[in-house]
Amino acid sequence: MSSVNDIIRKRRSVYPAQYLDKEIPREIIEELLENANHAPTHKLTEPWRFKVFMGESKARLGEFLSSKYVEVTPDFVEAKRDKIKANPTKAGALLAIILHRDPKERVPEWEEVASVACAIQNIWIGLDQYGLGGYWSSPGLCQYLNEHVSMEPNETCIGFFYMGYCEPSDRMIKKGAISDKIEWIES
Repeated sequence: MSSVNDIIRKRRSVYPAQYLDKEIPREIIEELLENANHAPTHKLTEPWRFKVFMGESKARLGEFLSSKYVEVTPDFVEAKRDKIKANPTKAGALLAIILHRDPKERVPEWEEVASVACAIQNIWIGLDQYGLGGYWSSPGLCQYLNEHVSMEPNETCIGFFYMGYCEPSDRMIKKGAISDKIEWIES
């Protein structure tokens, strides 16, 4: 098994077009979501919620999103509409990433979003052990998800996380030097 450092450093976006045509077993998704549930959260608000799309629901989501894209985009591009429709069906599973705001608003919204992002990072890191790849997309169409699935008044869709089996890759993302991003203050 790879070390945590190796997994973090090899983490990359893997897009729906790169996925193999294979469903992800529910048990694996449950394990990944359990990882998400252990993200840090201020005042234990646990602001992450997920709508899990599997099977035929992925095609229905693609239909909804592509129709909504045409409805809200007067000069829509057919190729983009087709991609929006197809991408969910290419995924082994898809998560709608939901921000569930603390009803008492005890912490700033940015902290809640940061907690949700940590939950997604926990999922992303866990993908490696199953031969899966993932991609977080935050299209403007997220704001309409409540027209397709039920959501609470204090909930907002902040993205979609696509997951799928993929060919292994040793590709490392070229990052700028960390030394360029640090100022040491020692006295």
